[in-house]
Amino acid sequence: MTTNPIPPKQSADVQVDDRPTVRILGTHGVPANYGGFETAAEKVGLHLAAAGWRVIVYCQRPGKGEITYDEWQGVERVNVPIDLPGWRGTSLFDLKCVRHTSGFTDLCLVFGYNTGIFNTWQRIKRIPLVINMDGIEWSRSRWGLARQTILYINERFSAAVGHHLIADHPEIEKYLWTRAPRRKITMIAYGADEVLKAEETRVTALGLEPGKYLSLICRPIPENSILELVKGFSMRDRGFKLAVLGEYRPDEDPYHRQVMEAASEDVVFLGAIFDPEVVQPLRFHSAMYLHGHTVGGTNPSLVEALGAGNPVLAHDNAYNRWTAGEDQAYFKSAEEVAGHLDRILDSPSRIAHMTVAARHRHKSGLTWQQIGEEYRTLLEQYLPNNGVKPDGEG
Repeated sequence: MTTNPIPPKQSADVQVDDRPTVRILGTHGVPANYGGFETAAEKVGLHLAAAGWRVIVYCQRPGKGEITYDEWQGVERVNVPIDLPGWRGTSLFDLKCVRHTSGFTDLCLVFGYNTGIFNTWQRIKRIPLVINMDGIEWSRSRWGLARQTILYINERFSAAVGHHLIADHPEIEKYLWTRAPRRKITMIAYGADEVLKAEETRVTALGLEPGKYLSLICRPIPENSILELVKGFSMRDRGFKLAVLGEYRPDEDPYHRQVMEAASEDVVFLGAIFDPEVVQPLRFHSAMYLHGHTVGGTNPSLVEALGAGNPVLAHDNAYNRWTAGEDQAYFKSAEEVAGHLDRILDSPSRIAHMTVAARHRHKSGLTWQQIGEEYRTLLEQYLPNNGVKPDGEG
């Protein structure tokens, strides 16, 4: 890997060929080591690069100094140094990325609307903008009123200035119909890699026996139904453990304390683990995946469980049912969790059926190959000088 601190107009960032070009903004960058949007940027970016596109991803880096440029697996990176923590740093990063892209006419693919007001500048500059609108982020109660208001305003700006909007779930698509004309909205789900084998040693190192534990991987907040899942699992001895990933601070957070107090001795809290070399085997060797998310669109963790062939017990809502399919199990209370686990864990044939159904659902439209092609088909319509005028422009 080489790093070039030369200013943009003299660097490798100048377009010198006729390849279709896309600049990807809104994530922490590639390779993915943060969250779902970073994984999407990586997978979609690599797919486009393999298809002959010039892909430029903006990456947030700690520290001060000049923007630098390098390359990773055929993807160009614009490395933007930021020395502020948290949301302030993210906002400054987004602003610097928008300013940088405004010096070019390339198509921009933006993940998220948290700073949608900044994208107004790109629209004014007539830069093609395709924006993945994520879920209904502003509605999450955990943000508090002030943050919810900021997110709500930015959602409105993104919906207005984006030439085209991407919804990651049919329910999100319906919601966006209240924000923008239907002609400028396309539904493209989230993807996952298929997992057909994984090292058992990664699991045994955590004190777990392959095939003899269930997994629960999510942020520990009430809207993810962790308390109901832990209570339902803990109602009786099941001969399985429950592996829970996430950072729990019972001395600081009352909800965390409730969850841990409700847990039986078979519930194992493993802490926050982000390393895919650990998480992927943990999913693959899990007898079942528990998913309590109540809001959002196509959840990455749920799709990844399907790609690993996990039977799924998920919260009963339209988001999860569309994603996982009708052959999985759904709950609305701790008692329903307990009842489902009683029936499923004692039935090898039911587990086998749910495993086959999970893999079938994954292959039916949730692979990164399929998702990457859907992005490519959409983005081609918004390349500059292709003869197609962006929606809303005369």
